[in-house]
Amino acid sequence: MRIALTCLLFLLTFAVKAQEKIEITAEDYANSRVEMADLMRSEGKIYVLVGIILIIFIGMIVYTVATDRKVRQLEKQLKNLK
Repeated sequence: MRIALTCLLFLLTFAVKAQEKIEITAEDYANSRVEMADLMRSEGKIYVLVGIILIIFIGMIVYTVATDRKVRQLEKQLKNLK
């Protein structure tokens, strides 16, 4: 019963359209402007965004290094017990 329900729901997802297909024109390929980035750069907000991304990335690196040190220390303690 459960497999039949899963298969039915799986088949129903094929019938659902998430969005309509939009034709891509040559004008779309030639477009090199990113309006959101231009707006954020003109208002100075792009630097805040880059700063926040850097802070998050540095935090992830610090967390990974700290966790690795703790794991190494625990491995050494485990070797000493044997």
